[in-house]
Amino acid sequence: MYFVVKVTSGQERIAATVLQNKASKVDLPIYSIVVVEGMKGYIIIESEDEVSARSFISKERNIRGILPKSLSTEDFDKLIAVKNAMQSIEKNDIVEFTTGPFKGYKAKVIKVDDTKNDITVELMDVVVPIPVTTKMNTAKVIQRASGEGNR
Repeated sequence: MYFVVKVTSGQERIAATVLQNKASKVDLPIYSIVVVEGMKGYIIIESEDEVSARSFISKERNIRGILPKSLSTEDFDKLIAVKNAMQSIEKNDIVEFTTGPFKGYKAKVIKVDDTKNDITVELMDVVVPIPVTTKMNTAKVIQRASGEGNR
């Protein structure tokens, strides 16, 4: 069964790491801990039952509780599918910002950090190119880099 766990917003990865460390030390039927990109303030744990899940997360920092209804396998699969469907941005791609202070600007990707979902870019059409690091979801690819293995 999948359970949605409320955590402090912005602390999803930290809470998941704390729970992962705890999972190796306790004898509870906890099978997985998932951080879904875009679900601010929530993580998902897979457990045999609600009692195990509740006792597993109790008395941990940044953990606020469990939502009363478990998540169906179909709903969980949809959440994961959305994550996999995110566009991939590669090194040397040309992107255009869709939100934020650089909205409408074009930039060349110079570095990709998949673990943090960050890209480092150099803005085009500026006098001095300065590297800017931002989240992947603030930009869309408008021109693919030529060649293979750009990361």
